[in-house]
Amino acid sequence: MEVAKPKRLYFIDAMRAWAILMMLQGHFIDGLLDPVFRDASSGGYKTWLYFRGITGPVFFTVSGFIFTYLLIRVPEKGWQNPRIKKGIKRGIQLIFIGYLLRLNFIGLVKGQIYGGFYLVDVLHIIGLSILSVIGVYLLTHRAPKWVFPATLLVITLLLFTFEPIYKTFTYPMLPEALANYFTKNNGSVYTIIPWLGYAAFGGFLSWFFQRYKAFPYLYEAAIPMATFIGLCLIYLSSGWLAGLTQITGIEIFDRVANYNYLYIRLGDVLVVFAVFMILRKLLTHRSLIAIGQNTLSIYVIHFIILYGSFTGLGLYKFLHHTLNWTAVIPSAILFMIICSVAALEYDKRSFLLKNWINSAGNWIWEGVTQVYAALGRLFGIIIRPFARSRG
Repeated sequence: MEVAKPKRLYFIDAMRAWAILMMLQGHFIDGLLDPVFRDASSGGYKTWLYFRGITGPVFFTVSGFIFTYLLIRVPEKGWQNPRIKKGIKRGIQLIFIGYLLRLNFIGLVKGQIYGGFYLVDVLHIIGLSILSVIGVYLLTHRAPKWVFPATLLVITLLLFTFEPIYKTFTYPMLPEALANYFTKNNGSVYTIIPWLGYAAFGGFLSWFFQRYKAFPYLYEAAIPMATFIGLCLIYLSSGWLAGLTQITGIEIFDRVANYNYLYIRLGDVLVVFAVFMILRKLLTHRSLIAIGQNTLSIYVIHFIILYGSFTGLGLYKFLHHTLNWTAVIPSAILFMIICSVAALEYDKRSFLLKNWINSAGNWIWEGVTQVYAALGRLFGIIIRPFARSRG
């Protein structure tokens, strides 16, 4: 069955669905595959590894695209934009959930908070990226319209170009919980620099789709542009960066060229965009769109099952690096199906949980007010004799 609404960018939802599914199988296989089977000379393993490397950049770019697209499509500007409040709430929520998933209740009962709680992961950085995009928007909303996307693009270029310098910083002056947002030395999986660059680039792309959404040949122009620029970044950007060092004498370009994964992955992202735009008319199935719209629930469920959030009892604990390819591939597919179905079922019944939370909140509030009133009456009874004696 196909979705009827024609104006929604369904290929973006499909991209997000693809990215979250690739993230699920990537985490599953990486965590459970026996190192004996990680053969760098194997074509199959190299292909899997390369596509796994695309997942993160695509996910961050699409996240930045979706939020910015919703942010700039409303007529209100600045703080009057209703997406500002929603975005701040969403960003804080993602950071909170990121920490919650790393909380171990068993350790908490013992009075301990394990070091893993302070590590930074996908949700923390996406949440902080949303808050960063909001900050850029508020700083530039009174400027000409082009300043906002131009600023986002400059952020991407600066973060990607100066990565060889700041990646060596350890930030000893910061508390470890805060330093984890900037360095992987303590075990964080993602950091705000450079990953904000992909979210900012997604915001930059969304401005063009919003600006030219009524253009009759939008996709006819966007597909070859994305393909051409993407392939240039993949195959030519290293040479261009090395050439800039020869022309300018600035060493940083050569350092980037020697380990040019950020710009190459950005090229991969653009090629993925082109592929999904080409297939956009085939990517409107309800289930696919629903998966793309429920990535947070899917991520939370996968984290609980795989890594054992709250209890420490996940597949990672019992099967860490023990499976062969014959077992891990069908298991990864089953894992993706279970997480997706569970998230979609939760989405159908989430109103029940929300109603329960609201009812519990009302019950707690009523109890608090009754206790407060009872304490007030008790206090009145206690002081009444003293009040009479003074009289």
